[in-house]
Amino acid sequence: MRRFTRFAEALALLAMLALGGCATAIKPHETSGAPTLGFQSMALNPGNGGELIREDALRPGDIILTAENGINSVGIRLITLSPVSHAAVYLGNQQIAEAVGSGIRVRSVDALLEDEATVVAFRHPDITAEQALKINSFAASQEGKKYNYVGVMLQAPFALERRMCELPLVPSMVRDFCIRGIAAVQLGLGRNDQFFCSQFILEAYRSAGLPLTDADPRLINPGDLLHMREGDVPSIRIHKPLQYVGHLKAAPQVAAAEPLGQ
Repeated sequence: MRRFTRFAEALALLAMLALGGCATAIKPHETSGAPTLGFQSMALNPGNGGELIREDALRPGDIILTAENGINSVGIRLITLSPVSHAAVYLGNQQIAEAVGSGIRVRSVDALLEDEATVVAFRHPDITAEQALKINSFAASQEGKKYNYVGVMLQAPFALERRMCELPLVPSMVRDFCIRGIAAVQLGLGRNDQFFCSQFILEAYRSAGLPLTDADPRLINPGDLLHMREGDVPSIRIHKPLQYVGHLKAAPQVAAAEPLGQ
């Protein structure tokens, strides 16, 4: 028990150090009072080199990453050290497909924009119209299926422990072996008939013959999809960088990091 406590303390310290490097701040929302999480160093923002776009700039197959102001979103972003907490795929005709607690569903972009505080789109540079149709077919075949609650619960400790493997001085081969080892212990064999949000995106692209990575989709969280963008070096190897399309909605940036409790 003492060893577990020390390990948990080490993870907490690592998380705080990483969060400090990302210049994060948790603040109450101006109207709802719910805790919100901001990342000062996030370059992809319309106020800092990004671009606001309209829905008609989207193409079928685009990956949509989002964050809201609720406590669940804040928790996911803290664990994954990322400014996003959810992933969906654009199907065309103003519709997106996503894996949520109620299962796999299709809904409108307008509904997504109403619920989320930040909505940003990315695109695979080589996706074809045929592959986009296959992604749509995959989404249609999965609609209504159950959410992978077990997988997303196992993701939380894995997302924290893998940070030990991703320290700057760890060589890439050692890092990859370390991540795979932790995944084997934390995630186990799992199942492939239920998905959480980012897992759903990875499987949709794999079904279209355009895998984003050879890594197990259960290892990937929304923050990993964000780091597959153009110009980033992901901790999990990818086949091709995703291209930033733009923000459909952007939350105000945090001007500076603020200590918790202030």
